[in-house]
Amino acid sequence: MGVRESRPAQADIGPAIDQEHLSQMTLGERDLEGEVLRLFVRQAEMLMARMRAQQPGLARASAHTIKGSARGIGAWRVARAAEAVERANAAELGAAVDALGAALAEANAAIAALLRGH
Repeated sequence: MGVRESRPAQADIGPAIDQEHLSQMTLGERDLEGEVLRLFVRQAEMLMARMRAQQPGLARASAHTIKGSARGIGAWRVARAAEAVERANAAELGAAVDALGAALAEANAAIAALLRGH
């Protein structure tokens, strides 16, 4: 049972973090929201560092974990970029990981702004 994107068409033009989705996932509890966001950032940083140093199969497994976490907080672009890493062949993998890194940087900036508001 996975979390599905509620508005995939808007995800490309919408914010880096779907705050409505995040609020639903955290039952509107701001403290829990902040904790979940901080955990996401730490987990994604750790997995990206591992991903850049691992063999393709292990990089794909790390991307899969990031995808699930991103869906949980409403970071739809990150989830799609992680899915692209999962599907990438050997020749595409480096570019896909770079794109995931860029999507994560955007999400992290949005998360930092949200956390400042907590």
